[in-house]
Amino acid sequence: MIWTLFFSLIAAGVFFSLARAALGPTTSDRVVGVDGTVTITIALMVLLGAFFDRYIYLDVALVYAVLGFIGVLAIARYMERGV
Repeated sequence: MIWTLFFSLIAAGVFFSLARAALGPTTSDRVVGVDGTVTITIALMVLLGAFFDRYIYLDVALVYAVLGFIGVLAIARYMERGV
């Protein structure tokens, strides 16, 4: 029962983040939407690791978090200075 609540809240969060990424009027809004989706996906991986009792999901979530952070830094640098 509680897992259903967790996964439905995550699905709602992904929906709203993707809506922000698709409908955002500026590039900054779209970056925030994509970064929110990355963060929610990381939370989903951690919950799946707890649900299936598999620690590999936590390692994958950690790598995905680092790559997401590097991606946001690259986009921020591009928006600030250009190429």
